[in-house]
Amino acid sequence: MNIYLAPMEGLTGYVYRNAYNEVFGDADKYFTPFIANRKLSAREKKDVAPDNNVGMRTVPQILTNKAPEFLSITAKLQFLGYETVNLNLGCPSMTVVTKNRGAGFLSVPDELRRFLDEIFDKTPVKISIKTRLGMHSEDEWEAILELYNEYPLEELIVHPRLQEDFYNNGLRMNCFDRAWEHCPHKICYNGDICTPEDYERIVSRYEGIHAVMIGRGILANPGLVREIKGGSPMTKDEFFKMHDLVFEGYASSLPGPHPTLCKMKELWFYMGRNFEDEKKLCKKIRKCESFERYKAVLEEYRDAYTGPVI
Repeated sequence: MNIYLAPMEGLTGYVYRNAYNEVFGDADKYFTPFIANRKLSAREKKDVAPDNNVGMRTVPQILTNKAPEFLSITAKLQFLGYETVNLNLGCPSMTVVTKNRGAGFLSVPDELRRFLDEIFDKTPVKISIKTRLGMHSEDEWEAILELYNEYPLEELIVHPRLQEDFYNNGLRMNCFDRAWEHCPHKICYNGDICTPEDYERIVSRYEGIHAVMIGRGILANPGLVREIKGGSPMTKDEFFKMHDLVFEGYASSLPGPHPTLCKMKELWFYMGRNFEDEKKLCKKIRKCESFERYKAVLEEYRDAYTGPVI
């Protein structure tokens, strides 16, 4: 069984991945937040630079609906040494979907077919797909799955929600059942694995499943994979060691306190669950405008760590 760290835009970039890998290092693959720029922006170049991904099995994710753009990006990634890329057909953000990218590409199946024909014909690297079930109805999933079955995917990662579900509503496990029963590819499950019990429900239902992908669960509890594998829960020292590595990584790579604190505040939406007084702590962190105040708040709450409460 493989366990992957999910790509989460703005959250699981190379700074976070390296900190996680140093403290825990138990993910089998690390997927990057999506690349959407044909020329690769400065941020995207840093994120996939081999020197920033040492000791990790990293898979770059690409977000586009234009085959020439996909081919251009994969050529650059191949030059850097990457042998596998992941196509994002699951992002539910409206700024992405309205351009028929991410999950929005599922709404134009004829265009998607032409796109897949071209990239699988011309791309020398392996391609996996991360997908949702469709835009508005479970009825869309049958045709989408049949389309995927026509191509030599490295693996298919399925988040069993529609685009309009975002991250709400229940998981549509009947649709994942369909993929499990009728897809010839290696299948990876993604969605709402936040505890070892969540993981056990998936692997017991789908005996022999190739992999699971975890995002929000790891952001809240970086020790989750170790717990799943039968190890001990994350300790307070590990929590703060990882926090400090992430903070120092952002402080040294971003231009000043404001962007660094913005990144940390995003992460605290998840990390705050390790403290009983989560709301009060996160409110104080949101008000921080300097490194000095931020560090003072952390020192105030250091002994209040309780471990993840999901």
